[in-house]
Amino acid sequence: MFFKRSKRETPLFAYDPAKHKPIMRKSICTGETTAGFKDLKTGTYVDVMLIRGEGDLEEFMRLYGLSDRPVTEY
Repeated sequence: MFFKRSKRETPLFAYDPAKHKPIMRKSICTGETTAGFKDLKTGTYVDVMLIRGEGDLEEFMRLYGLSDRPVTEY
């Protein structure tokens, strides 16, 4: 309402398609959705961004150069 969200120009996470898989995690209880990356070797997940709507998802995809929508895990 009072503050505008700033557009981020540089990614926070060093995404490597050979090592990481982009996914969205959704909470079963609250429905909160976060976007991040899952390490293919260890299976650890790194949160990068809270997804509140379609605009946030598009921003996440633009920042990391993704063309396909990330898979959702619960």
